[in-house]
Amino acid sequence: MRRRQFMGSAMATALGAAAAPLILPSRLLGASSPNSKLNIACIGLGGQMQGLMKDVLLFEQNIVALCDVDAAQVAATRKNLGEPAAKARTYKDFRELLDREKSVDGVVVATPDHWHAAISGAAIRAGKHVYCEKPLTHTVGEARQLSALARQSKMATQTGNQGSASANFRRSMELIQAGVLGTVSEVHLWHPPHGWPSGQERPGGEDPTPAGLDWEFWLGPSPARPYKKGIYHPAQWRGWFDFGGGSLADFCCHGLSMPVRALDLDYPTRIEVSGSGMGKESFPKTCKVHFSFPARGARGPVSIHFYSGGELPPAAATAGVAETFGKIPDTGCLVLGDQGALSAGLWNNECFLKLKSEAEFRAEGAHPAATAVVKTLPRAPRERHMLEWIEACKGGPKTFSPFEIGGHITEIGAAGLLALRLQRNLDWDGVAMKAAGSPEVEALVRPQHRGEWGL
Repeated sequence: MRRRQFMGSAMATALGAAAAPLILPSRLLGASSPNSKLNIACIGLGGQMQGLMKDVLLFEQNIVALCDVDAAQVAATRKNLGEPAAKARTYKDFRELLDREKSVDGVVVATPDHWHAAISGAAIRAGKHVYCEKPLTHTVGEARQLSALARQSKMATQTGNQGSASANFRRSMELIQAGVLGTVSEVHLWHPPHGWPSGQERPGGEDPTPAGLDWEFWLGPSPARPYKKGIYHPAQWRGWFDFGGGSLADFCCHGLSMPVRALDLDYPTRIEVSGSGMGKESFPKTCKVHFSFPARGARGPVSIHFYSGGELPPAAATAGVAETFGKIPDTGCLVLGDQGALSAGLWNNECFLKLKSEAEFRAEGAHPAATAVVKTLPRAPRERHMLEWIEACKGGPKTFSPFEIGGHITEIGAAGLLALRLQRNLDWDGVAMKAAGSPEVEALVRPQHRGEWGL
């Protein structure tokens, strides 16, 4: 089965499932009350949150509070959601929300990256379950702190890398760990040019702040700068290092997640970078980031190669991809072993196999090498990431991408961003969060936050 056929079949199945009546397992209905619904607060009401809130409502939970520093985002959310949001109370300050909304069970966070750690940490300390969009944090140090906090708490957490809820993600892990690919030594991830600011410095001057936007609060823990229309908010913040980390931050928790988990990768010891438009306040126009992981146990060394802005893996790595899919896709994830290759897609929600002697990839369900490999990992309910978190909040099984796992993936991506920002290769000590001969890394690992906004 070719990729196009497979995706068409999968889409039809998904649409059929969405149209079917919602029959929830008994454990979803709550440990203490069989008919209970979670009260959910939503913080950061941009485009990503709109989809997350629809998931919350699809699974029949209550949205009781909305929070954003931009009144226009709040108004747009009320209009988009209609009646389900009509009674939701609104806040500008998440601290006030957490203090006043005692009935809230869980918090969904979809702010710009520089706010993830402070808000998620505050919610956990307030005794709330938390779903936070990827990357889990903005910096290496925050990821380590938030992972530890989540591990010590009894709250259900979920990192917003939705591909990890797919059966293909978990099947890929099973096949790799069963040795179907042989000895794996390389992973290639690639991402096309994007629309965020890249390879440039911030513009000069200042524009009037729109009515209803608290720009000072939007900046929060990041260094102060004047408001500029269309440059940061809404939707353009990801290109700026003070608020996001370009495509590497955006997709590290997607593309890195499955191979890192399947291969039990700890920390890279060497990070090498190159690209164009580097050394600016924004993410490079193009870049390559190479992570070298040492051998561990019975596994040999592994290299993960990340390409952004139109850069692609070498032809030897993509052998069979164009032959199978008609072209080299704009995004991708290839896991290469000495006995075969696996194409997982950048969201890790695909699973196509090609053994060494074969010219094309096949969906794992149609590949004889996969049929003998037993399923060992739990599957997400209806392959829905949000539903898995909701079940965990109500006493069901632990989520598959809790903060302690999402934090580790985020750390790896954030370490790559350090090398890009410093425009140099790093010998990285992941445990200590330091780079040999580069003491200036410390200021980026644990940056000084403005005011009281640290984790």
